[in-house]
Formats: sequence, C-alpha cells, structure tokens
Amino acid sequence: MFAARRLTTALPRAVAQRALFHNTRAAFVKAGDPLPDLDVLVEGSPGNKVNLAKEFQGKKGVIVGTPAAFSPACSATHVPGYINHPKLKDAGQVFVVSVNDPFVTKAWGTTLDPSGASGVRFLGDPTGKFTEALDLTFDSTSIFGNQRSKRYALRIEDGKVKEVFVEPDNTGVNVSTAEKVLG
Repeated sequence: MFAARRLTTALPRAVAQRALFHNTRAAFVKAGDPLPDLDVLVEGSPGNKVNLAKEFQGKKGVIVGTPAAFSPACSATHVPGYINHPKLKDAGQVFVVSVNDPFVTKAWGTTLDPSGASGVRFLGDPTGKFTEALDLTFDSTSIFGNQRSKRYALRIEDGKVKEVFVEPDNTGVNVSTAEKVLG
C-alpha cells in the first residue's frame, strides 16, 4: 500500500515536470530570429541608448559578443581580428557587445581602435538584458562575478539573424573569429 501511494503522488509530479520541459524555449538565438527590440544597450555613456533592432533595419552587419571588456582573449585576438580584417568594410555595421558598463566599453574601444578608423562600435550591456534575450548568457560568477555573455558572432540582415557563431565552451576563440565570420 505504501508503494502504491508513493506511485500515485509521483506520477502527477512527473507529468507536470514533463510539461515544464516541453514548454521551455529553444536554446539560444538561431538563424531567422529577429533581433530583440530593446533599448538597453549603451554607447559611451548611460544616456546614449542603442537599439540594435532599429540600427539594423534595412542594413547588414555583425554583432560580436564578448565575455568581458579588457579580458585577454577578447583584447588580444577576438575583437582585434575584426578591427584588422581586410573584409571589415564589406561586412556592414559591426558592433561589439559586452556585459559591462558604457564607460568600460568606451575605454576598451579607444584602447583597441584609438583613431576609431575601423568603424567598429562598442556597446555596453550593463544589465545583461540584451544578452539574456538572445539566450547567450552563462554563469561566470567564479571568474567575473556575475552572468556574462558567451563568446559569439551574429551575421545580421535587415534586423534578423542570418548566421550564428557561438563558441561551444562559452569563452573559446574558434568558431566566432573574424576569419570564420567574414571569410
């Protein structure tokens, strides 16, 4: 009798958990998805809001997501690869997004591209809401103290994601390099 009662109470719980599983949203952003229409990204100062869904209306380009401004891989290879790539001008608009405040991303951009000649724009995602809307966050508490962005690149056309390049280990520099994204 005890076993029968345990089975009858466990069964509804299992069905409820299965329903929750099937109602979860798909894993991160994919080709064809529209960009999140959010006014949460900032450029240079907190009052300078940038909405990438609007920026890319009728335009093409690339969004480069990084775990942290000034981190070694981001500063030494990932972002400089885009700034110095020979096909950068053909890529359209290029934005680097990091879960940092706008002052940090502005300083980082000035460090990596002092003259601003590349045209690459550096945006802070201080609350992580843009990155979260793309489902590209990961728990980096042990390294950075909070949720951060996976390393990725998105090719965009007319406000929609055309191609997705997400590092499988969140922080590596392989599938999202300028060479793989821009050719």
